[in-house]
Amino acid sequence: MEKKDFKEKLNNVNQFKISEKTDIKSLMESLAGTGFNAKRLAHACEIYRKMIQDEDCVKFFGLAGAMVPVGMQRIIHDFIAEDYIDILVTTGANLTHDIAETLGYHHLQGDIDPQELDDASLHKEKMNRIFDVFLPDDVYMGIEDFISELDIPELNMPVSEFLAFLGKELPENPNSILKICADKEIPIFCPAFTDCGLALQLGFHFRKMNLNHFKDMMEMVDIAWDAKHAGVCIVGGGVPKNFIFQSLQFCPTSAKYAIQITTDRPEPGGLSGATLDEAISWGKVNEKAQKSMLISDATIALPIILWYLKSIIK
Repeated sequence: MEKKDFKEKLNNVNQFKISEKTDIKSLMESLAGTGFNAKRLAHACEIYRKMIQDEDCVKFFGLAGAMVPVGMQRIIHDFIAEDYIDILVTTGANLTHDIAETLGYHHLQGDIDPQELDDASLHKEKMNRIFDVFLPDDVYMGIEDFISELDIPELNMPVSEFLAFLGKELPENPNSILKICADKEIPIFCPAFTDCGLALQLGFHFRKMNLNHFKDMMEMVDIAWDAKHAGVCIVGGGVPKNFIFQSLQFCPTSAKYAIQITTDRPEPGGLSGATLDEAISWGKVNEKAQKSMLISDATIALPIILWYLKSIIK
């Protein structure tokens, strides 16, 4: 690109002001004229809006990290309730913690500096720690009581089908991710399902259970193949990210819209830090895609994105 052409594309950085009249829409409009991750947050909001308003777009949402324990359960629930997610791919841990909250148990927080905690004492007190969030052992006992009473109709069904069944078995709860996905028939894929407490308890009580991961894999490929446009929002990375992207990789439809929220870096070569530009080389993201790689704590970015979308989409 000629230097003259480059300069012509430059604008002054917006030294914006917050007033008593500032709302989420005007804030994002202001941040769009800044730089760094503030600009990328505004860009992510705009890309997600376009995904939603594109009637031909299938919206894939990858959810890793301890999002339910930290308090994001209702945020994810509302993404689903507002039809901002068509396909959810998540970890077994988030589903385990979703069940805990749905059954009436709670994750705990307090004014405690994690650096000053005695984890050996916490272990003796049967209190599990996730940085500055805590979960008593007896929560798992309550989940196990619920699991042990299930009347599972088919022990070899796909994982997604089992999760739909599980969502229907859970009690009514205004926050439950599993419940609203079952009600709205939004498929939940959990490709590393055995890597969680829920799966361990199922294994203990249903020794002959052998849920079919391969059917889920092929169903995901079929969904990606049939999508006219694909939009992807990745929270964290890990297995959910790869499960979505590997499906798009072998389809004629690479992602037209792509957002990732992560705190990881690309230099170690791990998937969670791999850039969306790198995904273009694999055919997972389209070379002309609208994309935003947001280096941010998802517990900050996700509520802001939802707030923006609910404010602007009527």
